[in-house]
Amino acid sequence: MRLIIAWCSCLVFFFLLPARHIASGGVHNITTSEPLFQNQTLVSSGQIFELGFFTPNGSENQYVGIWYKNLTPSKTVWVANRDSPLTSADRSAKLTIGSDGNLKLVDGQQNIVWSTNVSVQSNNTAAMLSDGGKFVLQDRNSTEVWASFDDPTDTILPNMKIGLNKRTGERRVLVSWKNNNDPSSGNFTTAITSETPPQLLTSNGSTSYWRSGPLQNDPQQGTAYFSADFDNNSFLAYGFISPGGILALMIWDYGSNGWLKKWAALSTSCDIYGTCGPFGICNSKNSPICRCVKGFMPQSKEEWNRRNWTRGCIRETELNCQKNTSRSPSTQMKKDVFVHMKQMKVPDSAEYLSDPGDVGKCQSWCINNCSCLAYSYVHTIGCLVWAKDLMDFQEFSTAGQDVYIRVAHDNTGMSTEAKLIFSISTILGIMFVGTAIFGLWKWRASKRDQLKQKDASEFTLFSFSSLLLATNNFDATNKLGQGGFGPVYKGMLNDGKEIAVKRLSSSSGQGMEEFENEIVLISKLQHRNLVRLMGCCVEGEEKILVYEYLSNKSLDSFLFDSKRKAEFNWDTRFRIIQGIASGLLYLHRDSYLRVIHRDLKASNILLDEKMNPKISDFGLARIFEGTQVLLNTHKVAGTLGYMSPEYIMGGIFSEKSDIYSFGVLLIEIIAGKKNTSLYYHGQHFNLLSYAWQLWSEDRGPDLRDEAIVNTCLPSEAMRCIQVGLLCVQDQMTDRPNMLSVVQMLSSESDLPQPRPPTFTFQRGNPSHDNEAQGESIFSVNTMTNSVVEGR
Repeated sequence: MRLIIAWCSCLVFFFLLPARHIASGGVHNITTSEPLFQNQTLVSSGQIFELGFFTPNGSENQYVGIWYKNLTPSKTVWVANRDSPLTSADRSAKLTIGSDGNLKLVDGQQNIVWSTNVSVQSNNTAAMLSDGGKFVLQDRNSTEVWASFDDPTDTILPNMKIGLNKRTGERRVLVSWKNNNDPSSGNFTTAITSETPPQLLTSNGSTSYWRSGPLQNDPQQGTAYFSADFDNNSFLAYGFISPGGILALMIWDYGSNGWLKKWAALSTSCDIYGTCGPFGICNSKNSPICRCVKGFMPQSKEEWNRRNWTRGCIRETELNCQKNTSRSPSTQMKKDVFVHMKQMKVPDSAEYLSDPGDVGKCQSWCINNCSCLAYSYVHTIGCLVWAKDLMDFQEFSTAGQDVYIRVAHDNTGMSTEAKLIFSISTILGIMFVGTAIFGLWKWRASKRDQLKQKDASEFTLFSFSSLLLATNNFDATNKLGQGGFGPVYKGMLNDGKEIAVKRLSSSSGQGMEEFENEIVLISKLQHRNLVRLMGCCVEGEEKILVYEYLSNKSLDSFLFDSKRKAEFNWDTRFRIIQGIASGLLYLHRDSYLRVIHRDLKASNILLDEKMNPKISDFGLARIFEGTQVLLNTHKVAGTLGYMSPEYIMGGIFSEKSDIYSFGVLLIEIIAGKKNTSLYYHGQHFNLLSYAWQLWSEDRGPDLRDEAIVNTCLPSEAMRCIQVGLLCVQDQMTDRPNMLSVVQMLSSESDLPQPRPPTFTFQRGNPSHDNEAQGESIFSVNTMTNSVVEGR
């Protein structure tokens, strides 16, 4: 996708599509003597677009609009009377041409609801619809006197422009629908700004929400227009602003017979305007995503630590050129310097300088003007300078522009005092590293002693005798289940507090490494959707973990039980889905450590007394460094049916491995069935395959568990299934990240189309599921082995 600004020029698009047979009830034009009634539609000559009366789902209002003909799902691209609806009960309304030659929509009482309201020299006019989706009013000389392209709603089509004419003041903007079933004007608008150079800006009311950055311009001209240019003009395509404020370009995919999102304006939190505040830099690949420009510090460290970055950053040192100028002329002033930032989205509120013709002159102008806080020379635009706070500053991994920011010399240079401090710090650092290496050697020598010396504030060291007493000598009647690494028992401490006790089996395959891994991870992770570690016990050969006891046990004990699932309504299931997503987002992006779980499944989701979900079992989890994207292991560990293709086949795991597992779990929650159950209807080898077929045939609601048919709306089911299918796509690069998943689940914005899966993994005989294959360790996802465990 390319964003194009045309200054006083005409952008030409060709929209080539095969002709189709004209439908019954379709007319070719509207005239004074031939109005359009409610049982008719105006159809373009090539059968591409159709105009007529429509009533959105669940609405009591009626509108006149244009939509794609013969496409399912279709798309309404223009609405005449979006803010002046007819009632659905009005069966006498019509679209006609009045005595003044204007198009008019009149209701059953002959009141004018909408009109083109243009000056027409003759009343001998006619209206027709082109194959490009343009509804035009022409005079008797076939001269266009009005067009729907001049009055857009939420959608832009090929050969259509939105923009600004500075001389006449005419503006063409996109305004979102209020929601998916209400075409009235919503909160979001997308328009070209009046500044030089212009930008494409999406606003939520009067608040900026997203901007494109400065676009190529010719300041000698007085108009600016934006158009969506598609590389292959044979595609059915459109751009639109969604009710949730997402500007997107869509194309029709003939392979899957559905709309695919070619590009979207907001893909990360950094795309939201001003996420990191003034002089803050946003990078979605970092954690946290915001940092201050060099030479600046957070305006409020307390808010910054709470990840509230909107107040941004302030200078550590006042600019030298702004300091008191009352010094004597003999006093030598230090010069400011410029910090070089690469691959940046240039900040908002840039000023365009037409004189500097190259980067050197642009730099010289800024250096000699103290009001210039930053500059950038963009080759397709020219010299940009900033005299205001740098807002909406974003760092990209590729592309982007060079930006130079003015800071005081003291912030970047190294004085003698600083060099001394640096030298001392280096010596102390070497001593620290040496001490750390010796400490690491001692830690390796005695792991059990290391555990006993842990800070008691992180967890409690229980004695083995106290846990024997709490579980009644690990009595079988207190056994909650059998996990992959050992049994889990219910216990009660002397103070009456109930606990879950996980006793590591010597034959489990979880050694001291996995055991320590689980302690270190969970003791540092604090989130309402993660199970809470209370303590541990290490005595002799005994390795035991103690967790909070959750009375409703595990998700699978409800989900896959034909009797208990009846009390498991849709509201509860959806709350659990959102809770799991929130917990995973914390693990992947928001926690002190970036953690990949690697064994997310129904039996590892525990439920408290209010049915709030808590992710458990961190024995297989791995910590990612801040810049790492992928890791590889020769020891594949996880659960059949939940593991991603790249993990099974190549041992490669990442955040996207957990995304895949989440997608499987999401579809299981909707269907109330295990992914690895036997064939569905004799032809599908797992639940994902069956879900794909139902969704692609627009029969997604048929996947719903019988227990939630009456509480889960078909539209909700379709959306959740689509999110699940996006998560289980074969290529990990196609899967969304967890932030996107959370946003998809919590909004009503349009979703991307998932790619057709191959689903090559087939479940074998259940009796062989737990047999190790070489160096592989698998948990078994069957009802007999589902347990309540806090691992």
